[in-house]
Amino acid sequence: MPPADRGDPLTVGDLLVQSAGGAVAPLRALADVEVVSARDVIRHEGGRRRQTITSHVEGRDVTSFVTDLEDRLSREVPLPSGTYRTIGGAAAARTTATRDLLAHATFGVLGVILLLAIVAEHWRNLAILLLNLPCALAGGVLAVAATGTALSLGALVGFVALFGITLRNAIMMLAHYQHLIGTEGLPWSAATAIRGATDRLLPILMTALVTGLGLLPVALAAGQPGGEIDGPMAIVILGGLLTSTALNLLVLPTLALRYGRFGDADLSTTPS
Repeated sequence: MPPADRGDPLTVGDLLVQSAGGAVAPLRALADVEVVSARDVIRHEGGRRRQTITSHVEGRDVTSFVTDLEDRLSREVPLPSGTYRTIGGAAAARTTATRDLLAHATFGVLGVILLLAIVAEHWRNLAILLLNLPCALAGGVLAVAATGTALSLGALVGFVALFGITLRNAIMMLAHYQHLIGTEGLPWSAATAIRGATDRLLPILMTALVTGLGLLPVALAAGQPGGEIDGPMAIVILGGLLTSTALNLLVLPTLALRYGRFGDADLSTTPS
């Protein structure tokens, strides 16, 4: 119909409607035609009508907001028969991505443990590597708590990256101990443990320093638009680098001296 005729109920009511049997009747005989405020577009998806409600969350993380929203909707908003509701957008995408990340990380950790068992050459060394990881990741947890950062997808990615950095430094330390004892023929003692830590001091510090300087601007811009993923990741890695570096240079040699085993040198029986 011409635009001028769409707002006149009388004109719209005069429209003739033909039934399947050929009978013709004006539209006003079949329905009440009047001007009201209503939706001008009725969207469909999968053969069903769809009404979209959007919102912008401020002052809190999206995940907790969606959790509270689902709880209140289930208690306070009953739905008529034949209707249902779904919550999508950033929250649903983040939940899916987090679930996939955790699943892939679990398989990755299992594979890493199998490879570590080959590299460590003894179950004691493998235990030292695994015990060192939670202590090193504690720095990331403290950084998240101190800055009030939500445990988002970016933070989880930061923990995965921190896991790799810490494990690399620990393997490098133990491999150097194996070289000093197996290749150079040094006796296992406190002096050898100190020498190995000293030899790996600069590589570990340079790794932590370069990584930290590169991520510092990203962490400082965590609260700005566009930093929702990179910001928490950088904060976790920076906090974890502090503890992982100190642990790899101080705690790991001490644990290796007391419990490690390299070649025929049983560290648990070697006097300090």
